[in-house]
Amino acid sequence: MLDRESLRNGAHLSHIRESERLGLIQPTSEAERLASRQKVLATAPSDDVWVFAYGSLIWNPAFEFVEQRTGRIHGYHRRYCILSRTGRGSPEQPGMMLGLDRGGSCHGVAYRIEPGKVEEELEILWSREMVARGYDARWVRVHTGKGPIHAIAFIVRRDFDRYCGRMDEAEMAQLIATGAGWLGTCAEYLHNTMQHLDALGLPDPQLRRLDRRVRALMADTGDKKPF
Repeated sequence: MLDRESLRNGAHLSHIRESERLGLIQPTSEAERLASRQKVLATAPSDDVWVFAYGSLIWNPAFEFVEQRTGRIHGYHRRYCILSRTGRGSPEQPGMMLGLDRGGSCHGVAYRIEPGKVEEELEILWSREMVARGYDARWVRVHTGKGPIHAIAFIVRRDFDRYCGRMDEAEMAQLIATGAGWLGTCAEYLHNTMQHLDALGLPDPQLRRLDRRVRALMADTGDKKPF
């Protein structure tokens, strides 16, 4: 699992470099990530910097925050739409990762970063979410119980070579049931996301259906403890 310390000291980059050597990803440079962060901050709608979480950032944010709120964004939905050949997959057994794709809406969690720590915490966040070229960082409007806020969200790029937004649910489930890499298994990633959304009162019917399919597939192969 990625944690705050490994992201700060760059320990995860050895896996990134190995994946690059094998031709599995094209990582961004430190200069590219800095330019991206600066561009996003230059267009901040307010002084408060929030981050919108829809997947693993909900249960493993790895950056520090001072406030959190549940909320919904419109115009994007949570979907398994990124093929993973590293991290939670391999070239032989690719897995799948969640992304925010165009259309619909999505419940999630917004985290507010302390003003004096924005640069530090976003550097950690960018080294995790923007180390490859699969996402664009954009400001989105989050509707919360305390009113609307603007937050940074990581939107999947449809021109990304591993984008697979039209994959059907049966194929998704098969890849999730078997995908595993240095970050862990896809099944664990799915289960953690679903459990935490449920605990927040934000159930996702698609994730629940996928979870049932994945459990059934893993049980058929004799894996009685998939998580």
